[in-house]
Amino acid sequence: MIRHPRLFRLFSTSRLLRSADGAAHPTPNLGSNSVQKKPLGAFRGGVVGFLLGFSLASSYAAYRLVDEYKQASALLQASVEELQATATKASGFHPLVPLSHSSEQVSTHLKRIEAVEKDLKALSETTVPKDDVTKLRVEVKKLYDGLHIEFLDLRSHVWGIQQDVQALSKKERSSVRLV
Repeated sequence: MIRHPRLFRLFSTSRLLRSADGAAHPTPNLGSNSVQKKPLGAFRGGVVGFLLGFSLASSYAAYRLVDEYKQASALLQASVEELQATATKASGFHPLVPLSHSSEQVSTHLKRIEAVEKDLKALSETTVPKDDVTKLRVEVKKLYDGLHIEFLDLRSHVWGIQQDVQALSKKERSSVRLV
């Protein structure tokens, strides 16, 4: 058990027990428990942390964007160089080959292009416009629908004739005999 007189006073419930000589002592003012307010620095720390995180994320995104741009432009440059190499190979242009030989090839290509354009013009004159095709398609559909209706009518008429023939064949007293 605790024997210290000061600690004993804290655990006692009556004033007489608190003092050893029997005199009443006033209760000391211990103050109130006030909650300490957070300093304004915490708010500033939150804002600074947000801005730091945002700037790091945006700088990483910008780095990735620049890296993708460099890769795309490198691919584009490689394809342009490949296209140039293919074009020089196809045209037969070589610095050591005389220029008249390459001009002959160009004129040959131009003649082929003109022939293709002439054939295209002839084909475009003989083709039917799209409006005419749609009109013809509508007419064919109407004819098909009409023929289908006539077929159904004919089928029902033949079915009626079959029913009449069966009815006549079942009658024994019929004047018409089927052979």
